[in-house]
Amino acid sequence: MACHELAALRLSLMNILGVDDDAERQHELAELGVAAEKPGPVRSLMQARDLANMLRFFDASLVELQEKVSTTRADDPKMPYLRSLLVLTKSVELELKRQNESLQRLWRDLEEVHDFTHEIYPRD
Repeated sequence: MACHELAALRLSLMNILGVDDDAERQHELAELGVAAEKPGPVRSLMQARDLANMLRFFDASLVELQEKVSTTRADDPKMPYLRSLLVLTKSVELELKRQNESLQRLWRDLEEVHDFTHEIYPRD
């Protein structure tokens, strides 16, 4: 469930950040179990190698999780747990969006700093 989404997200971040830790990778793959082999958003998320795809596949995995929760009976003993997982993954989703916005802002600001450098040191 949501543990799958978070494990896949960690694997994706390892790809993007260049983290080469086989023990961590094996830990997350063990958490995923057969979900690592099943086609779908979780598997695509764990294989994402860039930020745009990571965000897209994380969103898709959350849709899948929300569908699972919506089809679970209200009196199912797992329902409180499932609802907690939705809150947790929503929190992670919002933090990922903030981080993405921050990186986008940095990308734009670098151009401004570059232009300012040329104002101070004009090209001949």
